[in-house]
Amino acid sequence: FFPMVQAMKDGDAYWALPTAVRSLALFYNERLLEEAGVEPPTTMDEMIAAAKAMTKRDGAGNLTQVGMTAGMTAQDHHWWREGLIRQFGGEPYVDDYQTVNYNSDAGLEALNFYSSLFSGDDAVTAIGFMDEPQAAFKAGRAGMHIDGSFRIGSLNNTRGLKWGVTELPAIADGTRSNYSSYWVNAVTTKAEGEKYDAAVKFMEYVTSDEAMQIWLDVVGELPAKPSVGLTEANSNDPVFGPFIKGLAYANTTKFANESGQRQLMVEMVERMTLQGMSAEESLAIAAEAEQKILDEYYNSASN
Repeated sequence: FFPMVQAMKDGDAYWALPTAVRSLALFYNERLLEEAGVEPPTTMDEMIAAAKAMTKRDGAGNLTQVGMTAGMTAQDHHWWREGLIRQFGGEPYVDDYQTVNYNSDAGLEALNFYSSLFSGDDAVTAIGFMDEPQAAFKAGRAGMHIDGSFRIGSLNNTRGLKWGVTELPAIADGTRSNYSSYWVNAVTTKAEGEKYDAAVKFMEYVTSDEAMQIWLDVVGELPAKPSVGLTEANSNDPVFGPFIKGLAYANTTKFANESGQRQLMVEMVERMTLQGMSAEESLAIAAEAEQKILDEYYNSASN
């Protein structure tokens, strides 16, 4: 399986088997890129340049079109944790995701980069633009949007939107990082006799190359095995390919409370945008609050 499924292992054994995976990539509006005279970006610098070229304001300086979307309520909290922090040389958590580790130079650098997208005279986006990041992109009012492979079906059904997708941009030295989540199946402890045999047979099938290819073709969820994902046809597919390639350098966050931990990232940005708090101070507050969530979860689990 792709490397990020290590969360399913206890020692050398899996306690559940991944059957389909998800990763992030950069969606782009083909019409807006062409109108601005820029190409789909492969690096952070190219992404910022493209975003600036696609950003539009009215006479009063209000954004009418953003170069890219932003919002921790969507997938940006994953991009910031497992993407930007790692690209800037950090590690978001240690001790098997039980200890927050992003209140660091790398975490601050990642937050400063992220906040530069929506702050200052060169802002290329705004938090809350058209309410939701994905809504702005679907409406054709955003040049680029970071989202998961699960967004493909919705965009395919959006009339009049011409879009493409590319891997998450690399930093100057070529380093890339991504976030991935995945579906798993397991045999329950209640399965006995014929039911156990049937469950094992089912598991053998859903984790086979054949089943994962069908899952990709029909549902659009990515295969969990490199033997399927990295075939020439799949890895070079213009839509699925960027997501599949991202699996090779993806990490899966072990959440204690994903919605609660995401909300802390939302509040971290709000303190900066609404209260004018420094990135350094807001980052420290978020790290302390998230550590409290982790401590409460793992202490209760151990008891």
